[in-house]
Amino acid sequence: MSDTTVAGTNETATAAKSGASATERFRTDKKAGAQADPERVNLLAREVIEAVHDTIRRHKVTYDEYNALKSWLISVGDDGEWPLFLDVWIEHVVEEVATEHREGNKGTIEGPYYVPNSPEQGAKGTLPMRDGESGTPLVWTGKVTSTSGQPLAGAKVEVWHADADGFYSQFAPGIPEWNLRGTFTADENGDFEITTIRPAPYQIPTDGSCGKLIAAAGWHAWRPAHIHVKASADGHELLTAQLYFPGDEHNSDDIASAVKPELILDPKPAGDHETIEYGFVLDPVRAESAA
Repeated sequence: MSDTTVAGTNETATAAKSGASATERFRTDKKAGAQADPERVNLLAREVIEAVHDTIRRHKVTYDEYNALKSWLISVGDDGEWPLFLDVWIEHVVEEVATEHREGNKGTIEGPYYVPNSPEQGAKGTLPMRDGESGTPLVWTGKVTSTSGQPLAGAKVEVWHADADGFYSQFAPGIPEWNLRGTFTADENGDFEITTIRPAPYQIPTDGSCGKLIAAAGWHAWRPAHIHVKASADGHELLTAQLYFPGDEHNSDDIASAVKPELILDPKPAGDHETIEYGFVLDPVRAESAA
């Protein structure tokens, strides 16, 4: 998703606009609830700073390199790209550590483009989309259970993904507010069925500060095609994941390092659409977490 005119509009999607939207969304949804123990802040901040010091000493960083870093850090803030930077290069390790105890499904990063309270679609429904939405139709069936095997009636499955051009609703102009975003509620057997379209691989925004880093380092900016999901149920830990498609050339070198083998789907052709079966096993909330 770079500096591109969105189909059907005269507006341009840019990294700065997407970044500003992601920053504002974070402030609205998460900053108010963010808390950290001062002792942990002291420990983590000191170790991160010491790791930077060690890098400077080992690689004999020059003042020109240091000033280039300062300039780049300032531009990341100006572009509103801190959510993008942190979610692409840092979050996958935080997720790995935070969920290493789980016995149920593997998860992965949330990414910067989640929006809560998407429209309810029931146990069986279709994600909101435009007439003639590009992409192969996809019908996804699954079941939500606990690690004990008990079906979780009423479990919530939130789904969102980019369109065929790599754009997310509410973060690019000219796209209906809830396009390709919806919340499904599992039936009494824990079952759900979701109809959507198969998304395409896309580049993260490259016209802003993160793109400058990618270009300077000689990296690529591609993410494999994926569907975002959050699965939740009373008394169980929230599962955040992204589901991928086999054969994507960027499954092995995702810029966000978020692909796991357990998250790759197995689509089957079915006439004019594809079908997939993929369910969720949720871990009960641990006693120490609930305390």
